[in-house]
Amino acid sequence: MSFATEPEVTPTTPRRRTARREATRLRILAAAEDVFAERGFHGASVEDICERAEFTRGAFYSNFASKDELVLELFQQHVTRLQAAIAEVAARPGLPLAEVFEAVFEVWTGEPEARRRWYLLTGEFALHALRDQDVRQAWIAVQGQVRRELATLVDQIAVAHGVAATIPTEDFVRIVTAVFQGGLGQHLLDPQTVPAGSLEREFLPLLVAAVSTQPKGHAAPR
Repeated sequence: MSFATEPEVTPTTPRRRTARREATRLRILAAAEDVFAERGFHGASVEDICERAEFTRGAFYSNFASKDELVLELFQQHVTRLQAAIAEVAARPGLPLAEVFEAVFEVWTGEPEARRRWYLLTGEFALHALRDQDVRQAWIAVQGQVRRELATLVDQIAVAHGVAATIPTEDFVRIVTAVFQGGLGQHLLDPQTVPAGSLEREFLPLLVAAVSTQPKGHAAPR
């Protein structure tokens, strides 16, 4: 099998984005997502990813400094897709808040296998970050960026529906993330007892009611 190549560079070499390089990056990212799903973060090597993408190690390292950097970008892309799907629904004029909530649940539970794969990958990567100071700082930075983006989206939805938060929006996002991740973990461990999205549907409206003020005549969605 012959692999495509790009100029050999070190991980610290500045990378200029061209159409060809962007296509290479996307192909490597897609291959990595499949390999991680099959073998896990620790079980997947750079060589495995290069073989799946049909590129050389030189092509990999001309685009990513490490497997860690690749996972961080995969995570950012994944969250961006979720945010865009939620924002699209939330922007529909006249949509009741309860239906916005339901749309969020549908986006979250829409692809069960993809959710399982992301839960496993991010769980492994979080443990890896706890053991590596540099990776931990990079993971913290990415998580912070995601929280800020989500907080902006939450603020837009809240303003549109006359809801005022009683705690900082980023704190609210932290709590919501814990509810969604916790619910997903319990579902994956015991799907018969905990159906997909059931804990999120039960507790997110209670959380919103506890940390926000609603317009008169508008109860928190259930």
